[in-house]
Amino acid sequence: MKLPRHLAIIMDGNGRWAKDRRHSRVYGHLRGAKIAKTVIEDCARRKIPFLTLFAFSTENWFRPLEEVAFLMHLLQRQLRRETQTLMKNDIRFQYIGDLERLPPEVRAVVLETVETTADNKGMVLTFALSYGGRQEITAMARELVRQVKNGLLEEEDVDEALVSGLLASSFLPDPDLIIRTSGESRLSNFFLWQSAYSEIEFEAKPWPDFEVNDLERILTAFSQRERRFGRTSEQALRP
Repeated sequence: MKLPRHLAIIMDGNGRWAKDRRHSRVYGHLRGAKIAKTVIEDCARRKIPFLTLFAFSTENWFRPLEEVAFLMHLLQRQLRRETQTLMKNDIRFQYIGDLERLPPEVRAVVLETVETTADNKGMVLTFALSYGGRQEITAMARELVRQVKNGLLEEEDVDEALVSGLLASSFLPDPDLIIRTSGESRLSNFFLWQSAYSEIEFEAKPWPDFEVNDLERILTAFSQRERRFGRTSEQALRP
């Protein structure tokens, strides 16, 4: 099976899943964390080189304070608990997003996990934390202006490769496949530049119901897709 080099997942539906079962949204997030652990381990087993999980968006800061506080606590707890799992599976942990907005104790654990796993050679697991695609592009544009203003760049130097290289996520290849759960059919400010030629799968199941079998089904369908990148089928088949 031809697997994506970079798989990205928008883990959506925890709160609605819990509400449908007359539980608090917190219960949904706890269940979602368990699913994330299972999917991470399965992707590492499949030797997918890059996995990015959209864990917390810039817009999520507008949620109720109690929910945001719990999500920060959950992130801190899970990273501490699962560091040994990351080491055992040779997974290197990274992040994208505005880490400065996270509480200091959470930020410290994120950076500690990055440092602890830095020498691992297996899958690169990236958490998008306080991340937004528009915000990432805006920061890139500011850096571009700064470099031009300081005489480091000329107008003719600016091309797609330069723009990609100035993005905070430049250490990642563009995602080959993006999965969004819970039946929503939008990217919600995720990887807006990088998703230009991504295959996108909108999965009806909410994230807490997502299983390894669902991932297998989606990956199988992905392996059968013809990815032409604007070319004809005949051109795409050429070496």
